Amino acid sequence: MTATPLTWLYVPGDRPQVVAKALVSGADVVVVDLEDAVAPDRKEYARAATAELLREPQPVPVHVRVNALDGPPAQADLRAVAGLPGVSGLRLPKVTSPEQIVGIAERTAYVDAGAPPLHALLETALGIEHAYAIARAHPALRGISLGEADLRADLGVRGDAGLDWCRARVIVAARAAGLPPPPQSVHPDIRDLDGLAATCAHGRALGFLGRAAIHPRQLPVIEHAYRPTHEELERAEAVVKAAATEQGAQALPDGTFIDAAVVAAAQRTLSLANGR
Repeated sequence: MTATPLTWLYVPGDRPQVVAKALVSGADVVVVDLEDAVAPDRKEYARAATAELLREPQPVPVHVRVNALDGPPAQADLRAVAGLPGVSGLRLPKVTSPEQIVGIAERTAYVDAGAPPLHALLETALGIEHAYAIARAHPALRGISLGEADLRADLGVRGDAGLDWCRARVIVAARAAGLPPPPQSVHPDIRDLDGLAATCAHGRALGFLGRAAIHPRQLPVIEHAYRPTHEELERAEAVVKAAATEQGAQALPDGTFIDAAVVAAAQRTLSLANGR
């Protein structure tokens, strides 16, 4: 896996054979879902199967999305998986307050290793309103992102553009709190690869980095959309080269002005291309 994950593949926790395939699918991170993807009468089995799998380290990072934090299933999920060697992170659904993050971090903390990395999913209007407070709630929190299906229902939004303000709010909150850029929420139609590519391009323009997926066929599209293009790499290399030869503000041969912020962006582009 690259240091900057671009693909996060969700798989249902009650289907161990599907989880096994996901681990060799090429996804940067596999997310075993104990929440929405699992029927109520399968929750206990999903929890036990996931705990059995993650007793050992896995070939790629594995996160577990637990059930809604305000119910008993979430507490059982946390007891079962939070300290296992194969768990690289916990994804917390429908977070609405920083106190929830602090509570989970304290509940799952271990003397030697500390709390496992947490990732908050903001899926309601209240969660969006508290985005920055959630993002800086606790050192164990390593990322925030949107759950757009639930958010769309909560807001009564029909068109996709109606979520852009919420998307920008979460991107800004993550940056302000010193967290990585959020990955995009899933594209629900696994056959619509053209639509996936188009919405990835829009998400990248907004400031997302990478995307969650629900089927392996979506992974190459997301990877391609979020990797720098040949033209972007050439330009980044030209900026870094120019900055290395002269100090201070300057311009490229095409007249583009270069300053420290432009150089930093170029260095990020090169790092992403190199898998760092």
